[in-house]
Amino acid sequence: MERLNTPSLRVRTLNSAPLRPERGCVVYWMVAARRTRWSFGLEHALELSRALGRPLVVLEALRAGYRWASARLHRFVLDGMWDNQRAFEGSGVTYHPYVERRAGEGRGLLEALSRDACAVVTDAYPCFFLPRMQASAASRLDVALIEVDSNGVLPLREPEREFTVAHAFRRHLQKRVLPHLLARPRAAPLAELPPVGPPYVLPAEVLSRWPAASRALLAPGGEAALAELAIDHGVAPVGWRGGQEEGGRRLASFIQRRLSGYAESRDDVEEVTTSQLSPWLHFGHVSGHEVAWAALEAEGWSPAQVAERPHGSREGWWGVSAGAEAFLDQIITWREVGLQCAHAHPERYATWDGVPEWAQVTLREHAGDPRPYVYTLEELDAARTHDPVWNAAQRQLRGEGIIHNYLRMLWGKKVLEWSATPEEALEALIELNNRYALDGRDPNSYSGILWCFGFLDRAWGPERPIFGKVRYMSSESTAKKVRLRGYLARWGRQGPHQWGCGGGGGGAPRRA
Repeated sequence: MERLNTPSLRVRTLNSAPLRPERGCVVYWMVAARRTRWSFGLEHALELSRALGRPLVVLEALRAGYRWASARLHRFVLDGMWDNQRAFEGSGVTYHPYVERRAGEGRGLLEALSRDACAVVTDAYPCFFLPRMQASAASRLDVALIEVDSNGVLPLREPEREFTVAHAFRRHLQKRVLPHLLARPRAAPLAELPPVGPPYVLPAEVLSRWPAASRALLAPGGEAALAELAIDHGVAPVGWRGGQEEGGRRLASFIQRRLSGYAESRDDVEEVTTSQLSPWLHFGHVSGHEVAWAALEAEGWSPAQVAERPHGSREGWWGVSAGAEAFLDQIITWREVGLQCAHAHPERYATWDGVPEWAQVTLREHAGDPRPYVYTLEELDAARTHDPVWNAAQRQLRGEGIIHNYLRMLWGKKVLEWSATPEEALEALIELNNRYALDGRDPNSYSGILWCFGFLDRAWGPERPIFGKVRYMSSESTAKKVRLRGYLARWGRQGPHQWGCGGGGGGAPRRA
């Protein structure tokens, strides 16, 4: 068989079962890169299909039984499935969108499809339940299960060391990222790698037991069909449409209207100044390569513009405008350091063990410090604290599925301050974020939460009660640094509040 073009660092086989070229199709099990553009996974599946002379089947499934499954998260994924269904129509690829009505109903579907598969290709993803699900599948399939990494510009398996601060990872990126940036996936793999035909016909017994999701469920406005699923309907959909079409539209709008001023305006709470792409990146509706190249091409960039030597600084390496430099630092450095940490340490990226030792020590030394306020998870969830800025941020999370970038950092720091122990604070933040945030349950989301406890940061002075040497932030200081009147008018039950002096801020992971 001819050599495939997907970069070898992005491909690995999860089991010892062989390719079976005598069978009837290639299956692409789409679980993380839920798109038809800029996808190494789809590209590799198409290449394998063409090399073997077998048609391609794409299975995109949505489970009902995962933790935090809700109408909000489902609606966003279903929007993406709607876009994918339309993109695959007439392409020669057999697309099967399957949505469980009850937990466990989809069990056996992948194995049934694999019985006539030459190979099964799937997406790498270093977080949440997906690695366990794929490992379980690998042990059951009698055919090769091939994992392809479409997560970021830098392959997950490229670094050979651990990074404890963002500066070290940024410096590593500046040394190594260019070849991986240039080896980008095809923007339109369906057009550039026409599928072999005729399309594969799924067995009648498969369609009978695991029918494709209905148009009523996938199409925009399908809330009546969504209501029939056994998921949490208390966390309702928000006014953000998922899918690669909306993600692409938002990316284009940001590049055209806001990229140039991003460095100066990204902390503006009252205006939309950021890309707001994190939900689409999380669900794989847009690609990290796609976003980075959109910014670089808008700048007329070429590789010759990069600095001669890696220096680890946030500015001055790419050789583009200040806005583009700042945006690329967010979309590549801060986003991908979270991916790398989750990949390197799957057992601790979302736990107290992921907090660096120096931070654990200082937080334990201050564990007995008096806490003027201690709130329960229920009080935090309902935004019933004494702090109007924090309450507004929590209401935005519940109402829109996001928190403004700058306020998200404050939101996490205050829960650390208001919890009986740091461990309880971490549990509360993960629960609230994963329940409501469209971009929760994500490596970048977990690294952002752990940053509030000292992850990817350094010790700070002066040493403070409760926080010890962990970086401190206050609502008082935030009110002095950013405009809040309009934000509080929208999300707060109280108007702007006057505080005394506070401290802290800056230099943290943010949503681009």
